[in-house]
Amino acid sequence: MVVCFILGLGSLVAWSSMLTISDYYYKLFPKYHPARVLTLVYQPFALGTIAILAHTEAKSDTRQRNITGYILFFLSTLALLVLDLATSGKGGIGNYIGICVIVAAFGVADAHVEGGMVGDLSLMCPDFMQSFLAGLAAAGALSSALRLITKAAFEKSANGLRKGVMLFLAISTFFEFLCIFLYAYIFPKLPIVKYYRTKAASEGSKTVSADLAAAGIQTEGSKGGEDDDQQQQILSKKQLLFQNIDYALDLYALVLIAMYNVWDLISRYIPVVECLKIKSRKGLMLAVLSRFLLIPAFYFTAKYGSQGWMIALVSFLGLTNGYLTVCVLTEAPKGYKGPEQNALGNLMVLFLLGGIFSGVALDWLWLIGSHEQF
Repeated sequence: MVVCFILGLGSLVAWSSMLTISDYYYKLFPKYHPARVLTLVYQPFALGTIAILAHTEAKSDTRQRNITGYILFFLSTLALLVLDLATSGKGGIGNYIGICVIVAAFGVADAHVEGGMVGDLSLMCPDFMQSFLAGLAAAGALSSALRLITKAAFEKSANGLRKGVMLFLAISTFFEFLCIFLYAYIFPKLPIVKYYRTKAASEGSKTVSADLAAAGIQTEGSKGGEDDDQQQQILSKKQLLFQNIDYALDLYALVLIAMYNVWDLISRYIPVVECLKIKSRKGLMLAVLSRFLLIPAFYFTAKYGSQGWMIALVSFLGLTNGYLTVCVLTEAPKGYKGPEQNALGNLMVLFLLGGIFSGVALDWLWLIGSHEQF
């Protein structure tokens, strides 16, 4: 489970790093709304890529997909570091476009890794999914903590903001390299992982062949009519979607990000206590829909409330996000065969990214009538 936690950490630490150093990019590009533009660049690439990968999931090589994603995360994070060093931390439209290209690569990498890992872990023990999702939340919490530490460490030195960002990106690059090593050489050789992947292969899954080969296990070839009968029993993505449609639907700024990430991380461990976990589809659907009430809550808090109320509201947003994410993604695959669980995991991530993209697009509405950069 420790390996799954670190792999989850690496799935989001690169993008969390980009969001956490937004204060630096606002200093370099004050007129370009970097936080909103970079997010808007990231999401279409992530959403488009996961849509393609979800469609071709049954024929894809999960091992190659995940390794490609982690390598792309590593190279993109390193590219951010190199770009800043090469330009000596200067602004300008050329550098801004370069950062946008790197952010697009983050989106492609996220679609490869998050969808691939959720699909892969859907075949296995729910505790693995729990640890992976906790790692996703920890990426945000770790990024916020490291950013606060590096910002404070270099606050009084010359060009301290840039030095803190450079150290921060170097640490993120190391985490991505660690994930490449763990997934390629350690994870496939764990006995329990080999057991679940062998079981998935026996149920007709073709996506685990390369993973089993990496662990030294050879799968049998086609068995003619028996395999054909088995494939006919595997639900299509359309059937899976219809059966699970209910599942598919400054320092102050740094403190808000940190509080969201911390509570997001804590809440992902709440479902470990069985009596606190929502297992009912109707209950989960009601809880998810009730979060729409947070939209007017944020509006009135931003307009009339104090910073303390906003911090409390953001904390609640993180709390509900982490809790419901774990409940939905661990309950949805239950009752299906290996190939169906993998496909359903990809579909869940597709709709998750679709929701995030919608939020990013609607985020621009907050600029209407406002003269502020944020």
